[in-house]
Amino acid sequence: MLLEYTVRNYTVFKNTARLSFVASNYDKETYERENVQKIPEKKLRVVKSAVVYGANAAGKTKLFDSLAFMRQFVLESSKKGQQGDVIDTKPFLLSESTRQEPSEFEIIFLHKDARYRYGFEVTSEKVIAEWLFYKPESREYQIFYRDTLDKTLETHQKLFRKGILLESENMVRDNALMLSVAAQFNDEICSTVIQWFTHNLSVLSSIREYGYKGYTMAMNDKVAFHKKIMQLLNQADLSIQDIHSKVLDLDAMGEDIPVEVKEQLVQKVKGEGVKVYTECETVHYLYDRNNKVIGQTKFSMDEDESHGTQKFFYLAGPILDTLEEGKTLFIDEFDARLHPNLVLSLFSLFNTPSINTKGAQLVITAQNSIFLQSNMLRKDQIWFVEKDRFEAAHLYSLADFKSNHARKGDNYEAKYLKGKYGAIPYLTMQNYFADTACEKERRWPQER
Repeated sequence: MLLEYTVRNYTVFKNTARLSFVASNYDKETYERENVQKIPEKKLRVVKSAVVYGANAAGKTKLFDSLAFMRQFVLESSKKGQQGDVIDTKPFLLSESTRQEPSEFEIIFLHKDARYRYGFEVTSEKVIAEWLFYKPESREYQIFYRDTLDKTLETHQKLFRKGILLESENMVRDNALMLSVAAQFNDEICSTVIQWFTHNLSVLSSIREYGYKGYTMAMNDKVAFHKKIMQLLNQADLSIQDIHSKVLDLDAMGEDIPVEVKEQLVQKVKGEGVKVYTECETVHYLYDRNNKVIGQTKFSMDEDESHGTQKFFYLAGPILDTLEEGKTLFIDEFDARLHPNLVLSLFSLFNTPSINTKGAQLVITAQNSIFLQSNMLRKDQIWFVEKDRFEAAHLYSLADFKSNHARKGDNYEAKYLKGKYGAIPYLTMQNYFADTACEKERRWPQER
């Protein structure tokens, strides 16, 4: 489970932004059984879901982008690139004090009964610092601390024996992470961290579903998963009787496909034995003139179904997989193109103990304020992103407000829309139209 994520000096986040999933102690009576996963052996209570609000361009998406960057850099820094290649980090550019400073990322999570704390500082040229801490029981061990400016490396002699080898043989590039390199050399602790990033953490954009479309089509091709997806589609009242994933037919490929693309597809299908999914077909009832069912007909998911139906289906794969495996899933713009009732139903899966039995977590950004009036979230599950007048974004929770500003039983939605918690746009459109009308009054007499 994810316990905490921290980012500093990345895109709009000039100062430290900390997103915590550790449940607050003063909110124990609110949805404790439904929304909180208790881990007695670690003396922890962790929320299963969270929603992030904010005005357009406030930084909600950038928060998720920063985590996606961290994940990608962890997984690829040792495999891709050469010495001297640019690292795709993006510091806060609107302040002289941060333009040349490193971006910082840190994540804390539980995995296989142990607590891990991993982070790094990085510029576009090199990794400035990197650290990994491991806490299997009550004591936390520093596995390594790497400082490239001072050319120093502190390692745990017993738990990270490969560190000395990597340093002595100069096997870690300045623009690569030691964690990633050590995992390639089968270091047990570093490999476990890499596995968590690979299999237990996903960051999706729900308005660019092509990133996980293929995954859902592949999962739908499995009998057990297909049954669960159909149950979800039926509960969503989409009138779909069945759905099939279509596999690429090499013999049916058109002549307009470039030769190099054909060769890659042939290699995947024949050489690697990989199934390439092209599209999904949905099955609907066919009716006679008296509205009696006389058969079935097939639709193309992408050409005939609504954008909302497409999004719901393609999200179903990652959501069901996250619930089944106890993973952590971030989805940006979760409520886009979906009915509010459907959004709430999907989100509530993670706060239903009988369904979420493995401590899965869902974190979303949303524009629809329905989560604030739905009586389904605790204060420590509601987060806001707001920019100050210098265009730096700040992240804070509803639980950060004093009790007299956010009481239990308050209408959080009404207060939020009135600006009591910030993180909303302050619109002056009426002033624009009033100014425009005055300008016309001044100009028209002369024109007449």
